[in-house]
Amino acid sequence: MSAIFERRSIRKFTNQGVADEKIQKLLEAAMAAPSAGNQQPWHFLVLKERGTLTQITTIHPHAMMLREAPGAILICGDPTLEKHQGYWIQDCAAATENLLLEAVELGLGAVWLGIYPREDRVQGIRQLLGIPPEVIPFSLIAFGYPNEKKEPPFRFKAERVHYDKW
Repeated sequence: MSAIFERRSIRKFTNQGVADEKIQKLLEAAMAAPSAGNQQPWHFLVLKERGTLTQITTIHPHAMMLREAPGAILICGDPTLEKHQGYWIQDCAAATENLLLEAVELGLGAVWLGIYPREDRVQGIRQLLGIPPEVIPFSLIAFGYPNEKKEPPFRFKAERVHYDKW
């Protein structure tokens, strides 16, 4: 439970690189997510090249942390791999959250950058990274060793909980 409550959106990173073994663990956590019909309609693109990370900042207006982050992972949905049409979005969201939680466990910081459903971002990322037309860029997770500390807020709101009926 601690990773759930300690997870924060980290946008400032040190210049320390992240070992491939830790990146592998992030990917394993993402792929452990539940998916509709267990179809796992996703692909992951690991980005570490500085030029590519910097170019993404011209496509995504809230991605400036990529100028200093040592890496990012792009999570893409592939509707051709679905058994239950339209659930790729939920499946990729679950994979994204798993990745974020594993980052906390590994002592890393991370932030979720939304790509889908913003068509300008989807097309820009697709073109930059050579993603096939049937694959949809969903989210981009910048990661690295945090260069900021954020205290976790208490977000529980009892007024948003309903039992049995609205």
